Amino acid sequence: MSLHPVVALPRTTHRVPALWRSCHLGPALAVTVFATALAVTAGRGATGSAAVAAAVLAGQLSVGWCNDAADARRDTLCGRRDKPVASGELSPRTVAVAAGAALVMCVPLSLLSGAAAGAAHLGMVAIAWAYNLWLKHTVFSPLPYAVAFGSLPAFVTLGLPSPAWPAWWAVTAGALLGVGAHAVNVLPDIDDDLAAGVRGLPQRLGRAACRWLTPSVMLAAMGVVMAGPPGPIGATGWALATAAGIVAVSATAVPWPVRSRWPFRAAIAVAGAAVAQLLLRGPDIV
Repeated sequence: MSLHPVVALPRTTHRVPALWRSCHLGPALAVTVFATALAVTAGRGATGSAAVAAAVLAGQLSVGWCNDAADARRDTLCGRRDKPVASGELSPRTVAVAAGAALVMCVPLSLLSGAAAGAAHLGMVAIAWAYNLWLKHTVFSPLPYAVAFGSLPAFVTLGLPSPAWPAWWAVTAGALLGVGAHAVNVLPDIDDDLAAGVRGLPQRLGRAACRWLTPSVMLAAMGVVMAGPPGPIGATGWALATAAGIVAVSATAVPWPVRSRWPFRAAIAVAGAAVAQLLLRGPDIV
């Protein structure tokens, strides 16, 4: 028998991996990469694009942690073992503190792009917090996504050396992508949400309607990006549009089983094609 006392590791050694799993890292990185790529194609340069990346990542981390802190009780009741707060690995207070710290960091990082651009980004983050704390339970649940994603091009263009508002089609496509992202995010969990009393617009419409609506909204974003900018579309643009159309039709016209993941994956694929199209037209967004 060992005579040395058994010393438990401090809880802080386990918090960092759990915090990363609690911040919705995949969507946070996806939005950050999209915003950064848009900044590069719009002409923000290396320094400006890095500022966009840092601000957007901080904002997304704050939103992700805020979401888990706000949903702690619901996730626990639903038995969400994939959520560190629900599984007991993290306390709601720890996640709330992380959300607040990321939000505080987001303010100066956003203002690195200038007052107007910083205000646009902070407004996006504020409405995302409003979604987490209130609007996700209402029929207006798509509104924060539409406003936040629609404002993202403004964060990029208002931080240019010659600040300008983005083109209407960039804002419209961003808003449509946001609404689609909301439906994509909700689609796999509609049944759990309804059981827990979460009744945003997608939950009220139901799984069948969302399976049709989600890729259709993403496809509409693709159409706006193709029709809005001046000049020819090009072979790559037509190829992306054709592929997106085929995927969207397969997700909506084929009678997939109720629990099939294909409509969800199809919506992601169509969104990726629309984002790629938007990035191809990045130089034209001003």
